[in-house]
Amino acid sequence: MATRLYGVDGARIFSASGELDPWGWCWKSDVAMPESVREVDAKTALKCIGESGRARRIPVGVIGPREATTAQLEAAEALGTALGELGLTVMCGGKTGVMEAVSRGCLKAGGLTIGLVPDHSWRDANDYIALPIATGLSEARNMIIAKSCQVLVAVGNSYGTLSEVAYGLHFSKPVIGLEGAANVDGVQHAASVDEAVELVAEHMLQSAKLS
Repeated sequence: MATRLYGVDGARIFSASGELDPWGWCWKSDVAMPESVREVDAKTALKCIGESGRARRIPVGVIGPREATTAQLEAAEALGTALGELGLTVMCGGKTGVMEAVSRGCLKAGGLTIGLVPDHSWRDANDYIALPIATGLSEARNMIIAKSCQVLVAVGNSYGTLSEVAYGLHFSKPVIGLEGAANVDGVQHAASVDEAVELVAEHMLQSAKLS
């Protein structure tokens, strides 16, 4: 994905498409870019949006196995921290492993965490889920996660994670892979958490509609 530069003027974000409406998540093409803007990358632009407090909380999905390796857990927590610092909302399956690690990082960094737990009680969510949703759908909730999120990041791999990757690609969602994520067509593999976050930021801003 080509790196784009954005213009920032206070809490206002601009691109060649116009000014971003952070609640409607669309570019207002009838607004000209002021001369006072400074050029920033997508991650910095997204952080400005998050700090403004005016953005709709469009979720980023993070998926991964319950039985995760140490490297995968560390990457998931670092990813959650980075996304939380950008003011983003993380949605996951709400249980253990990668899900718990990313939730811990995001919540401690000030981000919102949503867990779609497969069980019938919200109390089955891990301790770092701020908004637990008991679906009672077992693994069928994987489809809801993939459908509900703007971008998916897969940390590691398992059969359940692979199903979420497949649903994400089926729904034409960007899917970013870390730490042994499924090597299937359509997954963008990142070499580091920083690279994954940059890709998330690019996809989030490029998903904004033109008004």
